[in-house]
Amino acid sequence: MDPAIREANDRMPGYDEARIAPRALATEAVHAGRDDLARQGLHAPPIDLSTTYPSYDSRGEAARIDAFATTGAEPDGPPVYGRLGNPTVARFETALARLEGTEAAVAFASGMAALSAVLLVRASMGLRHVVAVRPLYGCSDHLLTAGLLGSEVTWTDPAGIEEALRPDTGLVMVESPANPTLAELDLRAVAHACGSVPLLADNTFATPVLQRPAEQGARLVLHSATKYLGGHGDVMAGVVACDEEFAGRLRQVRFATGGVLHPLAGYLLLRGLSTLPVRVRAASATAAELAGRLAADPRVARVHYPRIGGAMIAFEVHGDPHEVIAGVDLITPAVSLGSVDTLIQHPASISHRIVDADDRRGAGVSDRLLRMSVGLEDVEDLWADLDAALERAQGATAGRGAPAAAVGN
Repeated sequence: MDPAIREANDRMPGYDEARIAPRALATEAVHAGRDDLARQGLHAPPIDLSTTYPSYDSRGEAARIDAFATTGAEPDGPPVYGRLGNPTVARFETALARLEGTEAAVAFASGMAALSAVLLVRASMGLRHVVAVRPLYGCSDHLLTAGLLGSEVTWTDPAGIEEALRPDTGLVMVESPANPTLAELDLRAVAHACGSVPLLADNTFATPVLQRPAEQGARLVLHSATKYLGGHGDVMAGVVACDEEFAGRLRQVRFATGGVLHPLAGYLLLRGLSTLPVRVRAASATAAELAGRLAADPRVARVHYPRIGGAMIAFEVHGDPHEVIAGVDLITPAVSLGSVDTLIQHPASISHRIVDADDRRGAGVSDRLLRMSVGLEDVEDLWADLDAALERAQGATAGRGAPAAAVGN
């Protein structure tokens, strides 16, 4: 059996062990966050668009606000205000925590808002130093390198993590498979090297269908929920899966900074989770086939495809990568990933352009690298489109009489 499918079928703990037997990930994806609907006579989750909620018990409300200010715990009883929390968003958070195997999850307006909240939590404790391993998503790299939130970063390879730790280190951040090279790390070994410092693993590319970093020692699991969790290119969001203690601090930062997720986005994300395992498995099968064909193609210099599988492919071409981008027809040339349609982009020009060129190349992001997010189209249609685009790129390079090295490396 495909390891990815075997992983996806692993039995998972229900959120209430006294009432719910362990369930498979595919079952959790459909039912998590919806457990109370039948008792309410509902089938589809409701969308609560309220920004505020009436309360005639101001003493009780004051007590709930005090409790939130102290621990960040979600207030008991009816909602208070949209910046404190929203029932629709809470359903998505519950579901994502169940899929990742954590106690809680906290959703934000974007993946960068989620990462910013993590950094602010640690900075508030006087722990501004971050140890990170490249490559990361370009904007994550930039946020750390520029110190926009007052953080200081030490870049290292996995073997150097333990040595790079300092008394003021508040976080170790990695991404596996990494954006955009799809480089993989041994998360369990990395977590061991972190000691007592929390490990933040960006799990956007893998999703909980392919791996659950919390099971390997990561305390924080980050997602750009815009990607596979939403899955249809129509919602922007971020989420951190973690223990309840850290979740409380994240809620406090979210309340103070206002990086809240809109309820409609929460609804779309919960709906997206229900098909996540099916989408990831189908797209992964197509991606594996395309990766094999690209690896055997003389017009392609190198192919990067993760051992754990997945729907992402990175490949370097002998010809001009910009001509490949210009030559696709069925495939959409666009930034982002994880949608039902296939997307392709040139990281050095877009997603990682903000990273210093030397740092970018040192992390393996060559100027010839293309990143493709494989969708749910037929594999033969996708290959026909890629084949034509590669032919165009080769022809354009030959027509200019320039060697492949002229494109960059």
